[in-house]
Amino acid sequence: MTKLIQMAICYDFDGTLSPKNMQEYGFMKKLQTTPLKFWAKSNKVAKENFADTNAAYMKLMIEEANKKGVPFTKNAFLEYGASVKFYKGVEGWFERINEYGKRHGVKVRHFIISSGLREIIKKTAIGKYFEEVFASSYMYDKQGNPIWPANVVNYTSKTQYLFRINKGCLDINDNIKVNARIEKDKREIPFENMVFIGDGETDIPAMKVLRSHGGHSVAVYNPKKVEKQAIAKKLINDNRVNIITPADYRENQIIDKYIKALINKIKADNDLANI
Repeated sequence: MTKLIQMAICYDFDGTLSPKNMQEYGFMKKLQTTPLKFWAKSNKVAKENFADTNAAYMKLMIEEANKKGVPFTKNAFLEYGASVKFYKGVEGWFERINEYGKRHGVKVRHFIISSGLREIIKKTAIGKYFEEVFASSYMYDKQGNPIWPANVVNYTSKTQYLFRINKGCLDINDNIKVNARIEKDKREIPFENMVFIGDGETDIPAMKVLRSHGGHSVAVYNPKKVEKQAIAKKLINDNRVNIITPADYRENQIIDKYIKALINKIKADNDLANI
């Protein structure tokens, strides 16, 4: 049986697969607040404390939930994850792309690299499709209450996870293998066989790093928001990405055609290298 060629598709989450930030669905509705108010308060906390903006929002979520008596435990994340909505075609995307890859001798592996919350992402309707979710997360007490950040993923730290996927080092506590010298032909998934899909400026380091190593970067945008399309256009004008496209994951839409074309290219490149 012929061994399948390894390919990785790495996704940001908020604005990339889902139109809004994941906290803006079930959690903020429970708080009875608006995204504008919550994020303004979070950014104020970060600025006043010279803090990472992602660490600030994680702290604020705990404080606001406690203050208003809103459930914020491991069990509550099931409800918050289930409430997250997606762009058109997302929920059928993974099985369709996996099947297309398999027919062309390519094993497509999906990963999340996000500043959002790992606990919520894994409980969404699409959480089961990701081999690993690299995202911000909490430590918990025995009752399942979050007490401290376990991991904080920001725009620059996203890049390390590309190397982890490339080298097959998915354990975030393994700092030896990820920094070890591994010959290119010994790495689990070549950078040339990797794609990063994101929506904004916080994805630029990951997009740039992957492209500089021969991989591919895609910027998606909400077709209903002119300002989001402008951000995407700037990314391609600045040579950060290979292509920009509306965040429409249905069959025969731009991103569907592009990823399938990449699968074809990966297969053809592999065949040529083995003649």
